[in-house]
Amino acid sequence: MKLPSVTIKQLLEAGVHLGHKTFRWNPKMSKFIFDSKNSIHIIDLVQTLEMINIALVEMHKCVSSGGQILFVSTKKQASDTIANLAKDTSQFYVNHRWLGGMLTNWKTISNSIKRYKKLTADLKKENTGFTKKENLKMGLQRDKLERSLGGIAEMKKIPDMIFVVDTNVEELAVKESIRLNIPIVAIVDTNSDPTGINFPIPGNDDARRAINLYCELVKQTLLDAKKNIAKANDDNIKIENKKEEIKIETKEVKKDQKKDTKKDKPKKEKTKIKTVEKITKSILSKVKSLASKKTN
Repeated sequence: MKLPSVTIKQLLEAGVHLGHKTFRWNPKMSKFIFDSKNSIHIIDLVQTLEMINIALVEMHKCVSSGGQILFVSTKKQASDTIANLAKDTSQFYVNHRWLGGMLTNWKTISNSIKRYKKLTADLKKENTGFTKKENLKMGLQRDKLERSLGGIAEMKKIPDMIFVVDTNVEELAVKESIRLNIPIVAIVDTNSDPTGINFPIPGNDDARRAINLYCELVKQTLLDAKKNIAKANDDNIKIENKKEEIKIETKEVKKDQKKDTKKDKPKKEKTKIKTVEKITKSILSKVKSLASKKTN
C-alpha cells in the first residue's frame, strides 16, 4: 500500500485551514477548530492530516477488495474535478443534482438508467423512425437524464463507499447513505455537521485549490489500489494454472498406474498356472507311486 504523502505546508498553501465566519459555525465542529482570526475560524491542520490518512487507507482497502466508490458534489467549484476524478479511477459520480431516493429507491433509479440507455441507443441510429420534433424531444430527455444519471449509468448496485464534498449541500446523499449503513468519507467545513460521518476530513470545502488537492490525493490512492487488484488477479491466475498442471500430472500418474496394474495381471495369472501345474504333477506322481505299491 503506497499512500500519497501530504504535508501541513501543502494544506496551508491550498487554503485547507480557512473555515467560515465565526457566526456561521456549527458547535459540533468545535473539536476540529484551532482558533479564530479576523472573525474567521481556523481549522486544526494536525487533525486534518491524521484524518486524511485514515480516510485514504479506508478508501484504498475498499477499492483493493473490489468495492466501488460514489463521488458526490453538485457545487460549481467541485463538479468538474469530481467527474474527472471518477472517470480517471473508473468509479461513479453525481455532479449535477442528487435525485431523492438515488440510493434508498434504487429500483426506480435503475429503471430511469435503462430509459437513458435506450434513448442514447435510439438516437445513435441513422434511421430512428421518428420525426424531427420527436427526435428533438428525445434528445432533450436524454440530456436531462445524462446530467443526473450519466455518472452512475454503469453502476449495477449500491456503492460500497461514498465520498462527499460539502455535507450541507449534499444533505440528502448523507442521510440516504446513513440509512443504508454505507461508509461516508466527507470534507467537513466549520459550518458542517460531522455526526453520522464515518471518516470526516475537517477542511475548506469551498476553495478550488483545496478541492483539487483532496481529489489528487484520492486519485493517487485509488490508482495504487487498482494496481494491487491487478497483481492479485495475476496471482490468482498463476495459482489456477498451477492447480491445472497438478491435476494433469495426477491424471497422467493414475494412467501410468493403471497400465502397470494391467501389465502385472497376466504375470500373476502365469504364476498361478505354474503353481497349479506343479500341484497336479505332484498329485499324479503320488498316485503312480501308490498304484505301483499295490501291484507289488
